[in-house]
Amino acid sequence: MLEKQESLPLSPYSNLYDLIIEKDNELRRINELIDFSFIYKELEDNYCLTNGRNAICPVRMFKYLLLKRMYKLSDRDVVKRSKYDMSFKYFLDMAPEDSVIDPSSLTQFRKLRLKDINLLDLLIQKTIELAVEHDLIDVKATLIVDATHSHSRHRSRSAGQYLNEHAKAVRKATYEFDESLKEKYPEKPTDEHDVKVSMAYCEKLIEVVEKEDVRNIPAVQEKMNYLKELVEECQETTELSADRDARTGHKSEDTSFFGYKTHLAISDERLIVAAEVTSGEKSDGKYLRNLVEKSEKAGLTVETVLGDTAYSGKDNLILAKEKEFQLVSKLNPMLTNERKDTGFEFNKDADMYVCPAGHLATKKYVKNRKDRNAEYQYQFDIEKCKVCPLRDGCYKEGAKSKTLTVSIKSTEHQEQKAFQETELFKELARDRYMIEAKNSELKNRHGYDKATDSGLFGMEIQGATTIFVTNLKRIMKLIDQK
Repeated sequence: MLEKQESLPLSPYSNLYDLIIEKDNELRRINELIDFSFIYKELEDNYCLTNGRNAICPVRMFKYLLLKRMYKLSDRDVVKRSKYDMSFKYFLDMAPEDSVIDPSSLTQFRKLRLKDINLLDLLIQKTIELAVEHDLIDVKATLIVDATHSHSRHRSRSAGQYLNEHAKAVRKATYEFDESLKEKYPEKPTDEHDVKVSMAYCEKLIEVVEKEDVRNIPAVQEKMNYLKELVEECQETTELSADRDARTGHKSEDTSFFGYKTHLAISDERLIVAAEVTSGEKSDGKYLRNLVEKSEKAGLTVETVLGDTAYSGKDNLILAKEKEFQLVSKLNPMLTNERKDTGFEFNKDADMYVCPAGHLATKKYVKNRKDRNAEYQYQFDIEKCKVCPLRDGCYKEGAKSKTLTVSIKSTEHQEQKAFQETELFKELARDRYMIEAKNSELKNRHGYDKATDSGLFGMEIQGATTIFVTNLKRIMKLIDQK
């Protein structure tokens, strides 16, 4: 068995832990609070149990990741500190004289051992089980929902800029073997922001290289393959980055971010009971069902959900009736967060619609009709539409403007409108501030304002370990208050 591959060695210095590490030390308390042996079972399929040398203890590797989140350390710094910090060594189940791992092992552990497991839901569920075991959480739950954003570690650039940069890399690679190709290559684009022009240039460049002998040189092949992938990707997006999963989201009409969103649900006890990590452009309200179902899977019965106007869409009102919980969310004038027929989504922070390519509307008008419901008309930047890779079926060639019309169905949500005017609604809504405080804790105390790795998978691992640590700390505080 995997757990038998490594065990804590007997050491004549083990008594030092009792002398140096206080009983109320946070790491000591966590070790005593939770049995980490569940890590063995979850990761067993990602290890070979019959061949090769013994693996580094997976529990120890997992605990290294927790220390990174708790103390906001890099791989190199967390390993370095574990050389001399006795509380770290105790938490890692090491003898005082044990040597530490190589920092590169943490990267391999994340990429190879944590793949194909739903670590985020697993760790949240373990903390909820722990809270229920200690009678710290009411299983008839009130959920408070919201989304918090994390910036990517990489900046975004226009797709045209990115294509031109990697086309340059292809040319440079070929010049090392055949400088005469300069005369055969197409003329470089003058406007690096024009995606259409840049894509045409790259396609011609690829066509030239594939006719030459240099195409068989590994260094050139590598650059060529990467450029081909980018050309394909640019058919679906107008922005690119070294972090390919990150997207632009909007916090208000004037402010945006490039990165990810973590959709959260917390209980009255301020424990995070469900979470979902997505790219930054995703609408908050469309993930309510996921959060409710994950909370139920963790063993809770959802009776009330508190959220801002992003959660008052028609689908969520139907969900509330289906699941028989009260939805405490003020109606938005739009009444629905998504135009399913077009792919346009409403961003409640910016109070504007966002097109499928991620561009925010620039203006909004109200249009009143005598015999019909009033309408909102959203205007988009036509210059962006002209070069958008998703313009087919959305932008009409030669059009001077691009607008989206949304009907204001003032009579469709009377029940919710009546509910939000009651004293019960107002009383329940007062508790929504708690999730804002939790978001602040994640960002300011645990570094969740910025992604530490690239890609959605890396963000999910960061989210899983950060929420696990945050919940454990909250559980310890609740135990102290009993």
